[in-house]
Amino acid sequence: MNETLPRAAIRAAKTNLVWLALPLIAFGIAVAWILSTDPLSGFRNGAPPVENLTFERTVLDDSGLRLLVRGGGSEPMTVAQVQVDDAYWQFTQDPPGPIARGQAAWLSLPFPWMLGEAHALKVVTNTGATFAHDIAVAVPTPQATPGQLRLQALVGILVGIVPVAVGLMFYPVLRGVGASGMAFLLSLTIGLLAFLLVDASAEALELASEAAAIFQGPVMVVLAGLGSFLLLMAIGRRGGVPTGLALATYIALGIGLHNLGEGLAIGAAFAAGSAGLGTFLVAGFALHNVTEGIGIAAPILKQRPSLWAFVGLTLLAGGPAVLGMWLGSLATSAQWSALALAVGAGAILQVIVEVGAYLMRQSGKRIDVFLTPPVMSGLAAGVAFMYVTAAVVKI
Repeated sequence: MNETLPRAAIRAAKTNLVWLALPLIAFGIAVAWILSTDPLSGFRNGAPPVENLTFERTVLDDSGLRLLVRGGGSEPMTVAQVQVDDAYWQFTQDPPGPIARGQAAWLSLPFPWMLGEAHALKVVTNTGATFAHDIAVAVPTPQATPGQLRLQALVGILVGIVPVAVGLMFYPVLRGVGASGMAFLLSLTIGLLAFLLVDASAEALELASEAAAIFQGPVMVVLAGLGSFLLLMAIGRRGGVPTGLALATYIALGIGLHNLGEGLAIGAAFAAGSAGLGTFLVAGFALHNVTEGIGIAAPILKQRPSLWAFVGLTLLAGGPAVLGMWLGSLATSAQWSALALAVGAGAILQVIVEVGAYLMRQSGKRIDVFLTPPVMSGLAAGVAFMYVTAAVVKI
């Protein structure tokens, strides 16, 4: 009897394996037949293949200009000519040869670009298809020198770390608030996070539309956002619902991922030659981020965290702005910026859920707490403040 059971289990496992393999084998045979016989050849009418080319980066230096392009056509495409301001220029391609779907290549031209001037580029393929790209303001692309990295780190500190630290400095004053004041502060946190969620999602979708079609930008944004939300929810609830310092840490993480996206925007502004706009963004984002420190402090007002805990929260929330500055000005593409913002949006959504749950537990009124005057005024104040300060940085 004991020997019969293992044998029956082995036979059942083998049977399941066969039934699992059969559809995969059938599918493989079908794909191999399609590739070998090309049954759709009768539908071809001699039209050229569909071609698409996305410009991901533009680098201007003493040797001329370089373009990072990515192919997205139905078949490998060959770059035949490159025009700059309606004149053809010699170019080199790395790697050489046809650009396959999803493959990236650098096009280098010894073009004597003019500082502060606008230039119009056009890439022509061997089929005659053209793809245009504009350089709005020609300025040298920042290089990864120690001095440049230090300057960008300083800007990132001013944008991310300093405002969060200033907001956390209100902690001693906020400790004296009562139950209504605590409800107001928690709902204020939800309001500012809700604005950041909408803002990050909109920016991510806008950047995704500029990425190569192969990345499926909008789908990538949605999947990355949902993935980060579910992952952080699972991690956060692993040891029970987060409260106190743990909840403040998740708030700082969500804000930090959003500040990574803000750093990317400022770095890209400097790299594109918008130095004045970049300075404007620095001042605007610094003002915009002051309330983030208050939101981080709200869950820990009934505790006495150590000084190092405040330092860690500040660096977690503001430090990613430095990394974003470096990536935005030195080496970033639309799809990676969109991905970073989408992950940040998912993290912010997780924090909104947790802070909302914490607020309901604190009040004991469950969902009805969101209809109380302190909470409704806090939500409105958070969204309104972020909206007004965001208007400062929108051009």
